[in-house]
Amino acid sequence: MNRIEEALKDKKSFIGYITAGHPTIDISEKVIYKMVEAGTDLIEIGIPFSDPNAEGEVIHNANIKALKNGMKIEKAFDLVETVRKKVNVPIVFLTYCNPVFKYGYDEFFKKCKEVGADGIIVPDLPFEERDEMKVFADKYGIIMITLVPPVSKNRIEMLAKDAKGFAYLVSSMGLAGVRKKFPDGVKEFAKFVKENTNIPILIGFGIENEEQIKEMSEISDGIILDSAIVNIIEESGEEAPEKVFKFIKEIKNTIA
Repeated sequence: MNRIEEALKDKKSFIGYITAGHPTIDISEKVIYKMVEAGTDLIEIGIPFSDPNAEGEVIHNANIKALKNGMKIEKAFDLVETVRKKVNVPIVFLTYCNPVFKYGYDEFFKKCKEVGADGIIVPDLPFEERDEMKVFADKYGIIMITLVPPVSKNRIEMLAKDAKGFAYLVSSMGLAGVRKKFPDGVKEFAKFVKENTNIPILIGFGIENEEQIKEMSEISDGIILDSAIVNIIEESGEEAPEKVFKFIKEIKNTIA
């Protein structure tokens, strides 16, 4: 069992996302500490990219703002290296094919290991083409997290059985970002994934309010929040660490 599965096993878990360097590196670092203090079980850190095509408006804008402020891959590595000295929860990067390819597969995953990252999510990497990258992730012990969208049963079964760390259930098709309502069948979708894997299944994409958090946590092993947290950071500036801390404490109480 790897560190991610160990951290998420036998409980309702919470994964929180931030975009590295949004709005500044200093605030990102402080938010991470507060997320962990509030009980976040795994931190997902987005490496800013100019074309984050799986993201909705909120995270897309956070990416652009971070890039304009000088955020680069190397600085995202520096951020993880710094926080890793103080936090023990698993850290997973979210990025896209292009930045990893441009950095160099071997060097990228070697650096992930050196700074203390545990896994990676690459939303635009087709499952059938991921071996080209996965061989380097495996070389350095970095878990490639599998996104499982609500598609055909045959494909869901294949993705679920291959997943390591945790299975990232995509609540509904489309871009990341808050949703007013989830599609019919999401409960059956989560149940089917659970039947096809032995690792934790966590659900994300579009979860925002307390009612949705409770609904989604009841059909999975936990939830993943991205845009909701990025929204708080965007609106709160220097007060973001404390605002995020309070928000996550309430979530932990809701899903406990």
